[in-house]
Amino acid sequence: QVQLVESGGGLVQPGGSLRLSCAASGFPFMWFAMRWYRQATGKERELVAHISSAADSTNYADSVKGRFTISRDNVKKTLYLQMNSLKPEDTAVYYCNTGVYGTDYWGKGTLVTVSS
Repeated sequence: QVQLVESGGGLVQPGGSLRLSCAASGFPFMWFAMRWYRQATGKERELVAHISSAADSTNYADSVKGRFTISRDNVKKTLYLQMNSLKPEDTAVYYCNTGVYGTDYWGKGTLVTVSS
């Protein structure tokens, strides 16, 4: 079955960096676009970044443009999110997401806390 497992979250000071990973299994990873979402406490889940199946197209939320980079390794079946210049407002649970043959799949998320 499709599985998405996020890792790499933690506590970081403002201005710091983190790299999130999402290990995928159970589907042909290289065929499908992937996305990172985040959800802060008391707020709706929001799309952070999107990457096409071949990694030739990426899109970002305005709030993270120039600071975050989404990438993927189709051999390792892993999605990444490099987060630089982190701000307290980036604090959230970050989720990996994909749609496979019309069904939406989510990981359980990884918590990122940006605080001094």
